[in-house]
Amino acid sequence: MEIIKHLIDFILHLDKHLLDLVQDYGVWTYAILFLIIFVETGVVVLPFLPGDSLLFAAGSLAALPNSPLNVGLLILLLIVAAVLGDALNYHIGDYIGPRVFRRDYRFLKREHLLRTQQFYEKHGAKTIIIARFIPIIRTFAPFIAGVGTMSYSRFLAYNLVGAVLWVSLLTGAGYFLGQLQWIQQHFGLFTLLIIGVSVLPVVFEFIKARFTPATR
Repeated sequence: MEIIKHLIDFILHLDKHLLDLVQDYGVWTYAILFLIIFVETGVVVLPFLPGDSLLFAAGSLAALPNSPLNVGLLILLLIVAAVLGDALNYHIGDYIGPRVFRRDYRFLKREHLLRTQQFYEKHGAKTIIIARFIPIIRTFAPFIAGVGTMSYSRFLAYNLVGAVLWVSLLTGAGYFLGQLQWIQQHFGLFTLLIIGVSVLPVVFEFIKARFTPATR
């Protein structure tokens, strides 16, 4: 329970925590952010890290006067982290195979896997791009692609496109919008808004599946 409280506090005050990080570690912040994005996208048992809001907050910090972060270098490094994370996730899925669908594991819920598989079956290979903007599914999509039969060369192409779009759009938005006074004063609320918008596709799919009559 204490861990959840700390996680919620970290997400709601992400701008302040990252500012402390920059002040304490300077250019080493690049490595820390690289690691967080890599772990969120590459370790299938850790799908709850705040990737979207983290990118936005990192972009807003890069816009601060005298910031040690260069937004161009930041975007490039985080794109590499996102690509490598998804690639690792794909290979884990390819190695483990369908065995993971047989039962629940402590940190790997069969429900999440099945939901992502349904999303993948509906949207095809472009799920790898779409999923970048959807928490939880973002982490499980490359894993499911590895479990399935998608060739790695095809997966890599979608992985690159998705990583470039995800990192560039959210970090760029933080860089250009994060210094607005309203967003600075309501950063926690804006973070929740980012999370809410990103999970809308999942909510829509759930409602649609729940209320659409089954075909005979």
